[in-house]
Amino acid sequence: MAHGLTIAVMVSATGHISGGHLNPAVTLGALVGGKIDFGDALIYWASQLAGATVAAFVCLALFSKEIVVAGTPQLGPNTSAMAGIVIEAITTFFLVFVVYGTAIDSRGPKIGGLAIGLTITLGILFAGPLTGGAINPARVFGPALAVSNWTNHYVYWIGPMLGGALAGITYKTFLLGKS
Repeated sequence: MAHGLTIAVMVSATGHISGGHLNPAVTLGALVGGKIDFGDALIYWASQLAGATVAAFVCLALFSKEIVVAGTPQLGPNTSAMAGIVIEAITTFFLVFVVYGTAIDSRGPKIGGLAIGLTITLGILFAGPLTGGAINPARVFGPALAVSNWTNHYVYWIGPMLGGALAGITYKTFLLGKS
């Protein structure tokens, strides 16, 4: 719940500045959907990764390496890397679809931060035991860099970026500009 509520308030607080992009997969979804340009995407990606890295090093300074590793999304004992990619892709698809429906599409209700935070919460509740419920490549990148733990790291890039891109393409193709 804490993670979802944090996302809800931070997306609400930054939505008018950057569209509330706190996640590289959301940025990719907006890019492929034609809602931001490549230059802005690069700036957002660099900012997202830098923010995640600073946060991870703050956690490392406050806590032990073991706590940072334990708090970083990891595949469950019975979850293969391929299953992890699919799970992360599906949960991120839902997230980016909700971003489009409540924050990007002008016809949507103006509840973007709340809906996005609730979607993160649902994704974590579902995927948490299976993949750690990252739904955000930066969420795994910062801690991986801070403690040099790159186990299955690719799962948390391929899955979310694929899901984010598919949601952006789907929303643009089938829903944007339709009556």
